[in-house]
Amino acid sequence: MTVVDDRIAMADVSTESLDEWFERLEKMPVPEGFRVEIVGGNIHMTPQRGTHWTIIFEIAVAIRERFGKGTAVFSDVRIDFPGHENGFCPDVVKFRDGTQQDDTGHWRHQDVEFVAEVISRGTAANDYGPKKDAYAVAEVPLYVIADPYQGRCHVFTDPKDGEYASETIVRFGHDLDLTGTVLDLTLPTDGFPRD
Repeated sequence: MTVVDDRIAMADVSTESLDEWFERLEKMPVPEGFRVEIVGGNIHMTPQRGTHWTIIFEIAVAIRERFGKGTAVFSDVRIDFPGHENGFCPDVVKFRDGTQQDDTGHWRHQDVEFVAEVISRGTAANDYGPKKDAYAVAEVPLYVIADPYQGRCHVFTDPKDGEYASETIVRFGHDLDLTGTVLDLTLPTDGFPRD
């Protein structure tokens, strides 16, 4: 067993515990347009802004155009990641071809090929910190952070031993060259708005 396998095995969270949390959250009066996720056992509720949604939409459309309509690309679906109570709802996620929910209706982090998070002021620390760490431990091959406050995208690749070995920064307005990655596409960012 490798070091990463050991870390994943030790870090896996009880899905039942997260199920209980999400069942309770579903019964609460969460305002429309808010996203709820659990990061490190803490509940985060974030409003979706137009800037946020525009970037999510641009990324999802580019993936759908590259891979076709049958592609498993989603926004805001729950995926339990390694670590203490990590029930994330990524802004954009692409699963491997043929991926299906398991018998309990959950998506598996082992099937995730790509994640993109669009920064919100209240949750930026999660996206750059514990979520990035969990994605690396889960060996998600490609993680992109789009930051409308900085006007930049951060591209993380080559997860090894619970960390991303490579980071590339691209300013909005320049093409994001993701050829040679699992997406194998060039993503224009000139339509990404800034906050």
